[in-house]
Amino acid sequence: MPDYIARAFTNGTRNLNGRPGKKYWLNHGRYTIALTVNPPQNTVTGVEQITWFNESPDKLDSLNMKLIMNTHRGAARGATANPQAGIQVDEITVNGVKTAWNNDSVSSTNYMMALQKPLAKHDSVRFNIRWHYQLSRGRGREGIIDPTTFYIAYFYPRVSVYDDYKGWDVQPFGGGLEFYNDFNDYNLSVTVPKNFIVWATGNFRNPDEVLSADAAKRFQTSLTSDSTIHVAGAKDLANKTVTAQNTSNTWKFTASNVSDVAIGISDHYNWDAGSVVTDDQTGRRVSMQAAYQDTMRDFQQSVQFGRYSLRYFSNDWPGVQYPYEKSIAFQGFADMEFPMMMNNSHQADLGFAQLVQDHEQAHTYMPFYMGTNESFYAFMDEGWATTFEYLIGLTEKGKKGADDFYKSFRVNRWIHGPHTQENPVITPSPYVTFAAGSNSYGKASLSYLALKDMLGDELFKKALHTYMNNWNGKHPLPWDYFNSMSAGSGKKLNWFFENWFFTPSYIDLGLESTVQTKRGYSLSVKNIGGFAVPFDVNVTYTDGSMDVFHQTPVVWKKDQKITAVTIRTTKTVKSITLDGGIFMDADEKNNTWTK
Repeated sequence: MPDYIARAFTNGTRNLNGRPGKKYWLNHGRYTIALTVNPPQNTVTGVEQITWFNESPDKLDSLNMKLIMNTHRGAARGATANPQAGIQVDEITVNGVKTAWNNDSVSSTNYMMALQKPLAKHDSVRFNIRWHYQLSRGRGREGIIDPTTFYIAYFYPRVSVYDDYKGWDVQPFGGGLEFYNDFNDYNLSVTVPKNFIVWATGNFRNPDEVLSADAAKRFQTSLTSDSTIHVAGAKDLANKTVTAQNTSNTWKFTASNVSDVAIGISDHYNWDAGSVVTDDQTGRRVSMQAAYQDTMRDFQQSVQFGRYSLRYFSNDWPGVQYPYEKSIAFQGFADMEFPMMMNNSHQADLGFAQLVQDHEQAHTYMPFYMGTNESFYAFMDEGWATTFEYLIGLTEKGKKGADDFYKSFRVNRWIHGPHTQENPVITPSPYVTFAAGSNSYGKASLSYLALKDMLGDELFKKALHTYMNNWNGKHPLPWDYFNSMSAGSGKKLNWFFENWFFTPSYIDLGLESTVQTKRGYSLSVKNIGGFAVPFDVNVTYTDGSMDVFHQTPVVWKKDQKITAVTIRTTKTVKSITLDGGIFMDADEKNNTWTK
């Protein structure tokens, strides 16, 4: 545990039982944002009021502002470098006092703003900001999808996270690693010309004001419909009968205790919607929506794909109610998650399209339900989304289909090495130097699935719910996960977490020896790669029959280099093979013994 994290436990903000400590605190902001967007012009103009509450025990003489759009001043994620891009602040006041701001000097995605008066604990500061910026071009997480379709994200100046272990989050955003945000309240209004539809994070507050009577009725019907309702189809869009026919319309949304907001805008995207009961006891429904070009077969299925996944995630894995009132699949480029929104690319293969949507929707739980630091510990969200993607895939594709995809897409790219440069999974994301995607997606997911195999579904879910209940709406660290899972399961799991997160291991087993005994066979299995993985011992007998002896990761608890496996049988064995299934073995040549 690094010293700066150990101090959080010493200071009482975090507890070794997995729970937040008695002195844990979390800052909070209230954002009122009014945007004006006028396609095909690509300028976004905004007026924003932020009231930010300092719940920390520290007196703050400055606040760090996040300006994510400034990443476009350099080349990032396929966009062309533009020194004039990024947030252009036109005016800013702090507690009613006009404050100087030099846009030319603010080139970073961070800006530490000095306060005229230090901000005491439990006090607040109010910002009023007018700003504008140019939407980016390219296949990024946000920007121009086509001349009259925009995806608007990370678009507003915000106060960055000030936490109990690092203080201000000043990690620059370079376009690769993701985000770390506090939980805030948002009041969002978006003004666009007539015939443009707006989809956004939050509760849609004024459908009757901005939609035609027929479209508003269809939208209302969708909120209680299992079927896909075409709120706006190609004919409606062509006839311009979707929105109110004012010169412009202002669409309003509100969201409480969310980590971000995102917006989609188009004058020619279809709008499908339906809903699903996620809680049979209360009858609670969640709206599932899709926005897309008329010819996209994959997005035509998005509402029904989403109805299935919303119910699955709420009741199976993770088995926690989807926390929002809606989910929207928006056709864009990035395959990127946002609270209540997904910016997904078109996929010709419907099975892959469903998987991508499942993955992005699964992110609702990590990092949105659990406020993990994606930019520093990416495995805390990507590993879980990959795990939930696999578990729901078992029900959608069957075990063979889900296993085959997981192995080919999540494991195969990494497992065959080379492994001499492996970084432990715990390595902070900015410092991973080898196979970064495998560290945060594949290896992390395999660790979660290995623990599930070892504990069994019931105990694993109990432990997972302990972790999620402890840290919902807060900022968990990896050690909070480790401690919560140990407490929730009632098991001492440090050996397992040390193995999977703190060693530069990979997966490679070898069947070192097979000895026939009076009661069967005694096997010696060597752990060449180092990870504590489950595996099957597949036994074929001389009479043609077969047995499978499953071994959970607990066999590695005492010795993670070699373990003994006993096969009790009265039959004569013809061959024995070790099979890890989705825990793919780097070298299978030493996995089989033949008599």
